[in-house]
Amino acid sequence: MPTSAPDEPPGFCRDCLVEQKVQARRCRACGSPRLVYHSELYRLTLAHIDCDAFYATIEKRDNPELADKPVIIGGGKRGVVSTACYIARINGVRSAMPMFKALELCPDAVVIRPNMEKYATVGRQVRQMMLDLTPLVQPLSIDEAFLELAGTERLHHDPPARVLARLAKRVQDELGITISVGLSYCKFLAKVASDLEKPRGFSVIGQAEAFDFLTNRPVTTIWGVGKAFNATLAADGIRTIGQLQTMEETDLMRRYGSMGQRLYRLSRGIDDRVVHPNDPAKSVSAETTFFDDISRYDDLVPILRRLSEKVSTRLKKHGIAGQTVVLKMKTSDFKSRTRNKRLEDPTQLADRIFRTGLSLMERETDGTRFRLLGIGVTDLCDPARADPADLVDLQATRRAAAEAAMDRLRDKFGKTAVETGYTFGKR
Repeated sequence: MPTSAPDEPPGFCRDCLVEQKVQARRCRACGSPRLVYHSELYRLTLAHIDCDAFYATIEKRDNPELADKPVIIGGGKRGVVSTACYIARINGVRSAMPMFKALELCPDAVVIRPNMEKYATVGRQVRQMMLDLTPLVQPLSIDEAFLELAGTERLHHDPPARVLARLAKRVQDELGITISVGLSYCKFLAKVASDLEKPRGFSVIGQAEAFDFLTNRPVTTIWGVGKAFNATLAADGIRTIGQLQTMEETDLMRRYGSMGQRLYRLSRGIDDRVVHPNDPAKSVSAETTFFDDISRYDDLVPILRRLSEKVSTRLKKHGIAGQTVVLKMKTSDFKSRTRNKRLEDPTQLADRIFRTGLSLMERETDGTRFRLLGIGVTDLCDPARADPADLVDLQATRRAAAEAAMDRLRDKFGKTAVETGYTFGKR
């Protein structure tokens, strides 16, 4: 293990990886200012890796003319922002922001529609680089994951901190994108750390400093404290984590239920969750934002059918089924409506997903103008007990057989080889 001078925290250069025996502003070997020092640097093993402005960075990589321009990835003028480069973020653009508002803040931005196939390919490449370091990789999304590197020092001949710095260099050199690394002793603080110095960050939060580090941070730092719950806490006079640190667990649980226990534990840096590789998905869904608001039921039906087919395809591809169908609609004034229905048996069928979604959507199409429609399934399970033959509704059994035949044709001749009457000529 690298060593440093007595009473000096260990450190190294993130560019050339040369050990820094004495704290300085620049690397003694290459002159880089990108140094990292920490008293627990070589004892911590749990990391959170987050790709920097992932979609936008890939687009800039593939088109160097965009390097110095603000770039927004999203669904056109009527869509929302998927992500934005850091230049656009300086102007106030944020993920999930309505596109019209983003363009008001940053009128010179270049707007690019998402290319999910390309992004997924790069995401898989980054994931494989992580798996080259440890089998304990828990993906959170296409561009972020937790890693546990305990016990890998003998394999890599280096402590986890240096292994992670080497990973960051490899991702940049081989894939042309950048990542930020958060290193800590628990998941909560590893994720907090990865956000501290973006882009190209490498931040460390040790166990000895955790309590004091959290004290002055807002309660929204804690997972699960969103806009609504933050308003509840603010109404109770609680705005900082330091205030939570003075409260008893029983009091917090009495006020906020199970969330109170989370507030108590995380406010003190207590998080005993471990890294679970291949953590199962909790839902499968598809959605689309319209270029123009839609209110007519007949116009929404073919869109719902196409989305149901996407969800069905994903379920079949991954060998899972879902028992609860969830319909999502967003009105023209950005208010969300979510409706769900639990099925008697799990399903993989587009027909069942669509017809269930249709029954939910019928109640909502009362003249309201919608800008977004989505459909999905939750309560995922093994497909072995999915879609048993319907002895009452024989038409449903025939439709299931027809869907299986359509799947075979699409596998052979492509996605648009055969269509239903709901979607034919309406793409």
